[in-house]
Amino acid sequence: MPFVNIKTPEAGLSAEQKSEIGHRVTELMVEYFSEAARPHTMVLIEEVKDGGYYRADELFTIPEGFRNA
Repeated sequence: MPFVNIKTPEAGLSAEQKSEIGHRVTELMVEYFSEAARPHTMVLIEEVKDGGYYRADELFTIPEGFRNA
């Protein structure tokens, strides 16, 4: 069973964007593993609270212009 875990900043993606990502990632897994993988493919999109991670040794917060939700 393919399992894809995507972490993204909280409120960085709309519900429609998450749905599209889920669909496109599933299609990618089917390309690699065959159509038999489709019903068993899990795509988990985790939203990380703003300020909950570091980038380049600095606390990261998403810029206001990138917030969709």
